[in-house]
Amino acid sequence: MEVSLTDTVFRLFLACLFGAGLGWEREKKGRSAGLRTHMLVCMGAALIMLISFHIQATMREVKAVDTIRIAAGVVTGIGFLGAGTIIKTPENAKGLTTAASIWISSAIGLAIGSGYLAGAGIAMVFSVSVLYLLKKVEG
Repeated sequence: MEVSLTDTVFRLFLACLFGAGLGWEREKKGRSAGLRTHMLVCMGAALIMLISFHIQATMREVKAVDTIRIAAGVVTGIGFLGAGTIIKTPENAKGLTTAASIWISSAIGLAIGSGYLAGAGIAMVFSVSVLYLLKKVEG
């Protein structure tokens, strides 16, 4: 499936916007991975998914092309990026929520890149709710 230029621009813009929505909360709290990081992670994941579709569309005659591995690489790679935000001390661990928000940001980006906009939108609403609303409930 080849993705049009208009669709590409829309999906990357939406990923940037959704990434900003997740990163804003982290930015306000002064976390190491904030607005720009989340925007780039989400948009990068969307682009990687779009690249996957592009490869599939341009190499139809090659049967051994497994484009889903590209998305799997994003999930693994983001784990390393998220792990870098976690700081462990004898008393506690900091950065776990930031690591999780980076991970969901990449998943939302993959959903947007694949055209699964309903899933991306629902995940975005739930993620922002978790970050903003549940913090008030935690106390």
